[in-house]
Amino acid sequence: MTLFEQWKDLIENQTEETFRDFWEEYSGAETKIYSDILDKPEEKMTGTLGELAAKYEVRPVIFMGFLDGINSSLKKGNDFENFDENSEVEVEIVPETLFYNMLVAEADYLYGLPQWMDILGEDKIKELTKKFKKSKTVVKGKKIGRNDPCPCGSGKKYKHCCGRN
Repeated sequence: MTLFEQWKDLIENQTEETFRDFWEEYSGAETKIYSDILDKPEEKMTGTLGELAAKYEVRPVIFMGFLDGINSSLKKGNDFENFDENSEVEVEIVPETLFYNMLVAEADYLYGLPQWMDILGEDKIKELTKKFKKSKTVVKGKKIGRNDPCPCGSGKKYKHCCGRN
């Protein structure tokens, strides 16, 4: 079983009894790794998955979960399907994308890290936060009047087609 499969299996098989311990391990590891990355945002993180897991003192499957989570925020994504501890890893972040994705994931313990102020600045943080909030706003479409053509394309008036009771 690949590390990616182990990671998926780990998160899919959590129970109420195991989730708290799992979450403490994962979020603690994630916070430590992200803090290190954000201390040097212009540097690439490279090495084998096993070496990087050992560097951050986490189990390889937990580091695989970190990689799965950060993948869409990288300059060059990775294909994790066949990763093992000897697979080469390259992590080079796009800061704005990473911050936005943290907002989407509602990971306040990550987007609240103090390094973001130095990396993005207050204005960029406000801009990204506003963009995120706007993306969640539902905008109602134009209301269909009784005598308008039916949107289903039948050619009939709405009141004689889909608008019938």
